[in-house]
Amino acid sequence: MKSLLNVKYWIFDLDNTLYEGKTKVFSQVSKKMTEFISKKLNVNLIKAKEIQKEYFHEYSTTLNGMIKNHKINPKEFLDFVHNIDLNFLQKDLPLREELKKIKEKKYIYTNASNYHALNVTARLGIEELFDGIFDIETSDFIPKPSVESYKKLISKFKIEPKKSILIEDIARNLKPAKEFGMKTVWIQNNEPWASKHSNEKFIDFKTKKLSDFLKQVNMLKSL
Repeated sequence: MKSLLNVKYWIFDLDNTLYEGKTKVFSQVSKKMTEFISKKLNVNLIKAKEIQKEYFHEYSTTLNGMIKNHKINPKEFLDFVHNIDLNFLQKDLPLREELKKIKEKKYIYTNASNYHALNVTARLGIEELFDGIFDIETSDFIPKPSVESYKKLISKFKIEPKKSILIEDIARNLKPAKEFGMKTVWIQNNEPWASKHSNEKFIDFKTKKLSDFLKQVNMLKSL
């Protein structure tokens, strides 16, 4: 963990990373995706769910599959699926405290929209603690784990990969980061699609809770 003392750029995924997956924020988003596909393609909800899953696995995001196969308006999709109720999401004071102690640059890197990132971080009480958000629109709708998306992130914020760390709940998204020279942290979870590849060598650290991991790093810095 001493290698993290040289990190100058902290990069955080959003969903199921800045908050715990058990809060089921994404289950609401997933339900909205199914509804959108059903209406847009004029299929029932069962078929829509099948398409949703198929596109997620083949194109990394359902949105990417809908763009490639059906030429949908991505903004219309994002506005619809991220119009959800987050009132149950509580302020995370321990996370806020540990993020505040990190004086280096901090960025959010998400396949979701900027609106969703702002909404989530506001509910968590950490919205002003980041230096920038790299969302799916900023990435020209090229999602993680596409290498092109990471290149765009690095270029936009002038990040030095070898002085950076990426923290993610989807293990496969850490592979390109490691190849660029970043340190990697996987947020442990039991979702089959997120935990696949979680035992690969491109993962440097694992933690069940982000605030606990940051606390360990911050304690090490203070020694």
